[in-house]
Amino acid sequence: MLESISIKNFKSIANDTIELGRVNVFIGENGCGKSNILEALAFASLGTTYETIDADLLSINGIRVAKPALMMSAFEGKKQGKDVFIDIAFAQGKLHCRAIPENKEDIYAKWESMNFLADNSTNKYGFSRGNESMDNINSKIEKATLYSLLFESYKKEGETEDILALLNQNTNNLILELESLEESKKFKTNYLKFKESANYQLLENFLIYTLNTPALRGIPEFQKSRKGIYGENLDVMIGQLAEKDLAELREYIYSIGWLEDFFIDEKDKLKLKGYKLNQSKSLLYFRDKFMQKKNNVFSVENANEGILHVLFYLTVLISPKTAKFFAIDNIETGLNPHLCRHLMTEMCKLAKEHDKQVLITTHNPAVLDGLNLFDDEIRLFVVARNNIGQTTTERILIKPEHEQKEGRRLKLSELWTRGYLGGISQDF
Repeated sequence: MLESISIKNFKSIANDTIELGRVNVFIGENGCGKSNILEALAFASLGTTYETIDADLLSINGIRVAKPALMMSAFEGKKQGKDVFIDIAFAQGKLHCRAIPENKEDIYAKWESMNFLADNSTNKYGFSRGNESMDNINSKIEKATLYSLLFESYKKEGETEDILALLNQNTNNLILELESLEESKKFKTNYLKFKESANYQLLENFLIYTLNTPALRGIPEFQKSRKGIYGENLDVMIGQLAEKDLAELREYIYSIGWLEDFFIDEKDKLKLKGYKLNQSKSLLYFRDKFMQKKNNVFSVENANEGILHVLFYLTVLISPKTAKFFAIDNIETGLNPHLCRHLMTEMCKLAKEHDKQVLITTHNPAVLDGLNLFDDEIRLFVVARNNIGQTTTERILIKPEHEQKEGRRLKLSELWTRGYLGGISQDF
């Protein structure tokens, strides 16, 4: 799993570090920066794969695109930086991701991606540019220039001493380092090993799901993401489940009171029998247990949005073909508060059973009541903007003395809505 993320100079986040668990829930006021945290991870994910990142690539990966001058922090009285810098910590080391826009005033400008890899076993940093390893940047002059420019840039921005010292050392000892065949081999081996690791693939395949009901219903004009971030291809995901995984998904039918069953009409025969207007491409159908047997089947076009959202989240967690590391923005959309609480409880269980890691934003207090904060893998964060507007995060660690309020034990939802956790407006 990813252990932490440090974000610098991205939108409302000037400099913030978050220690992650398996299930991570973020609460806070509207516009406090919750979604910016998710987008920063998506930015770092793209940097692991692409040497240059354009506006289209940002958009189809769930990042709200503005001109770079607006995507980099620009607080009053502070000099705006020239890049976005994101640290991702894994068990075996850190990946330092840097993205630099070619023109900060052009919304269509490309970003150049440059990464450092730190291996905990050697405490050595390697340099990479997109997918290109240091071993392939074979010009000594280019290497010397890159190290020198990075050192000067980081020094001006007040970067951490370990990175400055490392870059300075690499610059001063460049010839010795390049002439050492053993060091070159070691870096190449470590970098390639990291790229093949499960942790690297976690970050590389990261997705932000922001579900849209028409997309879930399979209506073509709303199915705009090849990666399914708006809920596209729910029927395909369900149809690809192995028998045991489909059986596990069916165990949750009880959570929707009217639902008898769901199924995939693989040959789309029901369309010809008039069960849908053919507005939807989806082959997903439902049976209502309260209706007559001859009239209890209906298409996804007629389904309520709650069942579609619940099925999508459960399928993403159960399926071995979906991303191991993903985010859900505004999980409560379309869901009854009681269902939100129950869904969160089950999602925490499924994340462990299927080895998934997830980040979730919410505005619904009921979601919190499905969290067991005595489990260190389940974490709750309050996101806020400080007195100069910068996004900060604070992990909530509920202690016994903090649970007893107003003469009785309060639920997490009550602690939040009554102001004990923060993350609510104080302006009205």
